[in-house]
Amino acid sequence: MPVQDPELATRAPESDAAEDRQDSPALSAIAAPTPPPEQPQLCDNCVSDRPTPAGSGAPKGELTTLGGIDVYITKPPSYPSTPARLLLFLTGGTGLKSINNQLQADLFSTEGNYVVVMPDLFSGDPAPNSQVKEDDPNIQSGEDGGGFIGMFKLKAVETAKSFMIDMWLARHTEDKILPIIHKVLDAAKEEFADAVGNGGGVYAAGYCIGGRYVLLLGQQRGRKGEDVEQGEVKEGPYIKAGAVAHATMVSKQDFVGLKAPVSLVNVESDPMFPDEVRVAGEDEMRKGGVEHEVQVYPGVPHGFAVVGEYEDDNIKEAQKTAYGQMLKWLQDH
Repeated sequence: MPVQDPELATRAPESDAAEDRQDSPALSAIAAPTPPPEQPQLCDNCVSDRPTPAGSGAPKGELTTLGGIDVYITKPPSYPSTPARLLLFLTGGTGLKSINNQLQADLFSTEGNYVVVMPDLFSGDPAPNSQVKEDDPNIQSGEDGGGFIGMFKLKAVETAKSFMIDMWLARHTEDKILPIIHKVLDAAKEEFADAVGNGGGVYAAGYCIGGRYVLLLGQQRGRKGEDVEQGEVKEGPYIKAGAVAHATMVSKQDFVGLKAPVSLVNVESDPMFPDEVRVAGEDEMRKGGVEHEVQVYPGVPHGFAVVGEYEDDNIKEAQKTAYGQMLKWLQDH
């Protein structure tokens, strides 16, 4: 499926399955309905976890509620006797209960001295796991030795997977996710007022889907006042600084009005965050005088920066470097 809107960083690597569907009348007849062309999609690394690295241990934080929203909170071992800062951690589609996301939050907490609050952005409805059925032996090695029938089954799975992700995205739009973030943010400012005061504000780190919301929180937006005399009311930015790794569904407009300093971890030739969107974003930040840094990592997959096991040593090293980039940026601000 070709990208319909070059400004939207949404094309999944697997989306060419849709093109193959159109060439097969038999497969089209049994396939799920095709979503509208503008419907965004995600890649496997946005909606499923890599294996957890051996020896990682159990997450150190706790699942609780804050502002009526389910959250994972992890604190430095010496807190509150030793002052800390507050970090809002916004996840990709794997969500709140992902062990890898929790371990990533723990790293920021223990190594960066942050009270980390990770909200459930998806209200208990994480993205469909897009890898489970692809490992089905009935698909990988059918009686035909992986020939036409095996390929037919795999295409059917890819079609169903794409449709499920599209439906999931339709349930979790900006007007649903932003209010969740603001509820948690308001409650966290009250609950951890000492950490907010110590850091001079709230910091934010975001991965994949969560990365876009770091940009939105860093914007200053105007809205009409309650009366004519009040005029336009400025709102935001809501964070002091942000760090973003391989964001998805980002448009050029998301950089307009950005005020908070941001660090971007990008993947080279990433269809989920196209170069034209990144370059336009850099231009907008320069024009607006926004302090920023952008690092593009070659030879790594989308989603590489989240805790997860890889066999490739180059990806492992890039993973460490990206985390170091994000942590240093937050600590320096």
